[in-house]
This record gives sequence, C-alpha cells and structure tokens, in this order.
Amino acid sequence: MSLPSLLFLARTYYKSRHALGSRARKAGQGILTVRFEMPYAIWCSHCPKPTIVGQGVRFNAEKKKVGNYHSTPIFSFRMKHNICGGWIEIRTDPTNTAYVVVEGAKKRDTGDDVVKDGDYVIQSQEEKEKMQNDAFAALEGRVEEKKQVSSDKSRIEDLYREKERDWDDPYQAGKRLRKTFRVERKVREQEGKRTEDLKERMSLGIDLLAESEEDRRRAGFVDFGVAEGETAIVNARTKPLFGGLPAVVGAGAQGKPQRRISASEATQEQRKRLQLELGHNTRAVLDPFLNATRPGPPTLPLIKRKEKPVQSRSLVDYESDST
Repeated sequence: MSLPSLLFLARTYYKSRHALGSRARKAGQGILTVRFEMPYAIWCSHCPKPTIVGQGVRFNAEKKKVGNYHSTPIFSFRMKHNICGGWIEIRTDPTNTAYVVVEGAKKRDTGDDVVKDGDYVIQSQEEKEKMQNDAFAALEGRVEEKKQVSSDKSRIEDLYREKERDWDDPYQAGKRLRKTFRVERKVREQEGKRTEDLKERMSLGIDLLAESEEDRRRAGFVDFGVAEGETAIVNARTKPLFGGLPAVVGAGAQGKPQRRISASEATQEQRKRLQLELGHNTRAVLDPFLNATRPGPPTLPLIKRKEKPVQSRSLVDYESDST
C-alpha cells in the first residue's frame, strides 16, 4: 500500500474518533464520562442492607447538563454503585452552592449543617420573596445583620490594635524575633551534636528523639546496683580455698549483747586484716597459675635473670698470611 493511501486511512480513522476517546462515546447525547468524587457520605437506597458510601470515594460518572440557574449551568452526575449495581444521581445546586442527591441515595445526616459564626447563609428564592413581602421578617433580618456587622467591626478593630501594638517599631520587633531565633538555633545545634555523638559512640542507626521530663523521671526510678568489676573478680580468685577473714572480736551469739572492744584490740584486729590483705596481694603476684590467665608471659618479680653476653663475630674467619 502506498504512502498516500496510508495517510488517507489514518486521517479517516482519527476523524471518526473523538479526542477524548472512550470517555466521549455518548457525546452525541450530551454525556461525557468523568471521574467524580463523592462530596459527602451518602446512604445507598438500592442495597438490600444499609450501605454507606464514604466521602471521597471516586466513580466513573456520566456528566450531563440538565438546566441553568441564570447563566450558571446545572450539571447532573449519574454513576453506578459497584456493590449493588444501582444508579445514583447527584446534581449541582448553584443556588446554595452545594450538591444535591436526586436519585438512588440520601445524604448522611451528621449534624454538621448548623450555621456557625462567620458563615454566610445563602437564602433560597422562597426566603427572598418572604423578606420582600413580609415587613417584620425584613426588619428581623436587618437587625441580625446589624448585630453581625457590629460584632465583626469590633473584632477587626481589636486585631488592628494588636497589630499596631506589636509592630509599632518594625525594627525592634524584627530584632526580638532574630534574637529568639539565634538562641533557639544554638540550642538546637548543641542538641544535634550531642545526639550525633551518642549515635556514633553507641553505633545506633536510628533517629533519637529529644529528651523530655518524662524520660528523666522514668530513668530516675531505675537502680542498676553497684558493680565492683574486675576488683571483685581478682579478690575472689586470690582468696584462699580454706580460711578467710578473722572473726570480729566481740561478736557474741545471736540474742546476746556484744561487748565493747578496747582500742588495743581494735588496733590488733586492723593489723590482722592488713596482713591478710597483703598475703592475698602477694599470692596474686607470685602464683604462676593466676599469672597464666593474664595477657603476656608470666613474670616472677623476685627472680632476676642474667643476660648472656653477645659475642660479635666477623663475616669471614681467616688467619692473616702476612709474615
């Protein structure tokens, strides 16, 4: 097939198709398929059991223009519920700037339709006609509007006074802000350095949170006890298998009062304890079995080794042949 024929067929094919593709398959009926997001939660009327469709759920809806409100078009969104297969139709309401459920469901009543402070209520056509025909209703409306205007005016004046008070001197206000920021920045930098140092020393690969008062209070409840470390291990290994510390002078049997010891007896008891401790220390130094467990060769400090003299030898031994 020649190139002009291919171009003609391609032109004819694309002319027969819409630019939006399958989304515009009902474009002749004024319907366009769009992605519609549920503006609020609704109850499906087609499901055998009460089923709620949550806010934000998306559907492929058929969008169609069904009327006008002055110059604003009114659109209808018709979609199929994927659970029961029933059709749900929602239309725009330009009068009240809202969405209205027309068919297949009803809006979930959450009690959020109460008018709050600062909200602008859009009146319907019936309410507008009532305000025009009923003088008392118009008077009540004007009184409420005056109260609202007075309240809003006082609030705006308060905001202006606070602004003038805080920003009377822009330079001083900015100076205070910069000073506070500098102090807080230095504190943050110091805390960051301490955190990084702790992570480096503990080899932690996680982010550490800032310390709080609750953490300090809980840590104060923890008691790790007293650990003597290597001193207790050495004392246990150097202690003789039989015998131990001498009994305390004056310790009587259970239930009997202990007699007071004299100064000479206390001195003698202290001397015995010192002798026993010196004996343990001497055994720890001289015992070859205790030294064998330590790193390096065993040493005996009381034995002095004699070093052998080093004899220097020449590279070649020969006799001089000179006469």
